[in-house]
Order: sequence, then structure tokens, then C-alpha cells
Amino acid sequence: MDIQLILGYIGALLIGVVLGLIGGGGSILTVPILVYLMFVNPVTATAYSLFIVGVSALVGAIRNIQKGLVDFKTAIVFAIPAFIAVYSTRKFLVPAIPEELFSLGAFIMTKNIAIMLFFAVIMLVASISMIRNNRNESNEESSVTYNYPLIVIEGLVVGVLTGIVGAGGGFLIIPALVLLAKLPMKKAVATSLLIIAIKSLIGFIGDIENLDIDWAFLIKFTTISVVGIFLGIYLSKFVNGKSLKKGFGWFVLIMGVYIIFKELSKS
Repeated sequence: MDIQLILGYIGALLIGVVLGLIGGGGSILTVPILVYLMFVNPVTATAYSLFIVGVSALVGAIRNIQKGLVDFKTAIVFAIPAFIAVYSTRKFLVPAIPEELFSLGAFIMTKNIAIMLFFAVIMLVASISMIRNNRNESNEESSVTYNYPLIVIEGLVVGVLTGIVGAGGGFLIIPALVLLAKLPMKKAVATSLLIIAIKSLIGFIGDIENLDIDWAFLIKFTTISVVGIFLGIYLSKFVNGKSLKKGFGWFVLIMGVYIIFKELSKS
């Protein structure tokens, strides 16, 4: 087996380990691993990422449901506009983007390059969120209140972003649940996993008719990621999650900058 493919499957394990260790963020690695190590086309990679992220988040969500941490009403209120947006984005918006957007001298901005650049920007935003990591971790119970218009708008925005880049968007969902639905942090993290699972898997359904899916590869990659989640959950007993999250944030920042330079250097 080619060394890059081996590294790709190690990356699949790493995605799960990060998700298990810090409860999010690992999905941001999925598209770069698929594109640069497994040589998957960026549009297809974002579709595969939705499936991998959706299944991985579902595993975490089931664990949180068993612990009684998921707020189902909040999940439904947020998820409905999110999954409508992500399905519509994958089914209609992404296929409608032209293969060549514009040219500047010898440089041609293709659809694939544009998606990777947009993904890199999302990585930079996510990395800053992880590095700052200054959220109030209070677990005090409080009555859940809803700012419906803002929750719907946030759900639509997160759905479109998820549809374009194939990442879960937990760094956007969790603050929204804390600020707009007044959920305690632990419940917000747990509920976000269910939202991510629902909208990612529904978004992937929008791709099935548009793309040729390599199911054997996708299931193998996803299975390795899920194994990584359980490994990460076990390791979390011995590792400081907060410090790890900040360190991982710096890694994502470097990766985002690398992708920008790599894509812009193409001609």
C-alpha cells in the first residue's frame, strides 16, 4: 500500500481520536486528509466528509443521549433550518458553481481551488475559536429560552457553510446554543453533536444523486474514525482537554495557512 494511503488511514484514526478527546474539531481535518493524502477530488471530499462527520457525531450523540445531556427541543429548533440549508446547498448550490470562476494572469480560480480556499478560511476561524477557548464552562441548570429568529438565521448560515466545506460547524453551533438558547455548556456540546449528525447525514443525501460514491472506501475510512473516537474517549481520562484543544487550535491554524499557500501557488 502506498505510504500516503497509510498516512491517510492514520489520519482517519486521528480524526476520531481528536473528536473523542476534545468533543469536536476533528472533523476540520477530514477534507485536507481526503484531498492531500487520499487524492479525493475536493467536491467529493466535502461530500465524504459530511458522511464521516455525520456518523462520528451520531456515535457521540448516542453516548450523550444515554447520559441525558441532549436537549431534544433545542436540537429540533436549530436543526430544521440547518438541514434544509445543507441539503439545498449540496443538492443545488455546489453543483451549480462553474468549474472555472475567473483567471488572473496565469492563475485560474477553479471550483476546486475556491472550495479549498473557503475551507481554509473556515479552518482559521475555527482555530481562533479553539485557541481563545474562553467560554464559560459552567454547568449550572437554567431555563431554556429561545430567540427563534436568530436561531433560524444561525441554523441557515451553519447549514450553508457545512454544505460547502463538509465540516460539522460545532465552533459556530455551540456558542449559538449557549447564547441564543441559554443552554449550559455541557448540554450545548452534547446537543450540538446531535445537530451535526442530523444535518451532515441529510446533506450527504443531497450528494448521492450528483456524485459517484466509492462506498467501500467511505465505509472503511469512517469505521477507522469511529474506532478513533473510542480510543480518544479512553485517552481523555489521562489528558487535559483544555490544553489539548488550544494546541490543536494552533495546529489547525497552521494547516489553514498551508492550504491557502498551496492552493494559491497552483497555476
